Formats: sequence, structure tokens, C-alpha cells
Amino acid sequence: MELKNTIAEQFVHMVFFWLKDPTNENDRKEFEKAMHKFLNSSVYAKNKHFGQPAKTNRPVIDDSYTYCLKVSFNNLEEHDKYQIEPAHKLFISEAFHLWERVLIYDSES
Repeated sequence: MELKNTIAEQFVHMVFFWLKDPTNENDRKEFEKAMHKFLNSSVYAKNKHFGQPAKTNRPVIDDSYTYCLKVSFNNLEEHDKYQIEPAHKLFISEAFHLWERVLIYDSES
């Protein structure tokens, strides 16, 4: 059965980042700058969302991460191209030293 009022997202890539020093404002600014530069130049990333944990409070919510990225693609092939595109590689080289953990969830319909 088709869902009503949804955005067509065939492949969803969700990335959760835990910064090494999440209270360091300079680190946060550096990470955000690298992320925005990446998202503004990525050829493949669609329906982009970059944010921080929402101010929700229920036992089932994990808000331990520092930042969340969600991007979608038309298919797995676009996702695979995204993984090796120059903008993605540049983001990793500019920001990897700021995080201590990354967790990824991929989903396709």
C-alpha cells in the first residue's frame, strides 16, 4: 500500500556523529562549516537534513549524538557515487579529526 503525503525517497542515508569535544564551540563551528560546504556542493545528495538532537524526552529516544545528517537518493547507485564523490571525500578529510564516533543507518524502499 502506498503512503500518502510522503516525499519520494528511494534510498535514505542517516549518519549520526559524536564529536570528541561537543562543548567546544570552535570544534562545532568547524564541523558545521565543513558540513554545509559539503552539502552545498554534493552532486548526489537529495532532501538534505542536518541537525542536532531535538528537545524531546521519552525513554525510546537516543539523543546522545552531537549531529545528525540525513540525505536521500533515487537509488543505491547514486548513494554509491555519493560515497566516492570529491565533495564527500573533502568533508571527511576536513572533519574526521573532530568526531570520535559515527553511526550510519541506510534504508531503501
